[in-house]
Amino acid sequence: MSWITNFLTSSLGKKLVMSLTGLFLIIFLVVHLAGNLQLLFDDGGEAFNIYAHMMSTDPLISVVAYGLYFFILLHIVQGILIAFQNRGARKVKYAMSNRKSNTFASRNMMLLGLLIFFFLAVHMGDFWYKMKFTNELDMVTYAGYDAAVRDLYTRVNAAFQEWWIVLIYIIGLIALALHLWHGFQSAFQTLGLNHKKYTPIIQGLGKIYSIVIPIGFAIIPLYYFFVK
Repeated sequence: MSWITNFLTSSLGKKLVMSLTGLFLIIFLVVHLAGNLQLLFDDGGEAFNIYAHMMSTDPLISVVAYGLYFFILLHIVQGILIAFQNRGARKVKYAMSNRKSNTFASRNMMLLGLLIFFFLAVHMGDFWYKMKFTNELDMVTYAGYDAAVRDLYTRVNAAFQEWWIVLIYIIGLIALALHLWHGFQSAFQTLGLNHKKYTPIIQGLGKIYSIVIPIGFAIIPLYYFFVK
C-alpha cells in the first residue's frame, strides 16, 4: 500500500487529488445554487426553509455533506501544498515572464483559495452553524408539511441587510469566479483530457460556468440588500 501513499504525496498525485476534488465541488456548486435560488421565491421563505430542513435532517444528505466538508478541506490543503511546492521549485526568478500565458487567476490560485475559505467560514458560521447547533432560529410550520422547521429564511434576510456581510459575499464570489476561471479547465488538463477538438469547448464551458455560477449566487445578497 506504500505505493498509494507515495503517489498521493507526489507532485502528480497532489494535482490529481486537487483536480478530482475540484470537479466534485464544481458539481456541488450547481446543486447548491439551485437550492439557494429558492430564496428569490415570493412565498415568505416557505420553499427555502423546507429545503434547508431537508438538507440538514436527511441521513443520506448528511453523509454526503460531511463528505463534502472533507473534500473542501482536502482541496484547500492540497492547493496550499502545491503552491508552496511550486514556489520552492522556482530557485531562479526570471526578470522577464510570459504574461500572455499566465493570467492573474493562475498566478494567485492560493490567494483566491484563501479568500474563498474566509468567505466560507463567514457563510457557514452565520447560517449553517446557527441552523445545526443553536436554538437561535424560530420554528415555523407550513400547511401540507408535517414537521416544524427552523426559519433560516428570516436569518438570511436579516444578514443581507448588513452592507459588510453583502460586501464579504461579493468579494468572496469574485474570488470564486477567478478561481474557477483557471481551475475549471486546469482540472480537465491535469486529468489528461486534452484534445484539439474538445479542449476549446471545455475552456469555453469553463469560462461560462465561472461567470454564471458566481453571478447566480451574488444575485441573492444584492436582491435582499437593494430590493427586499
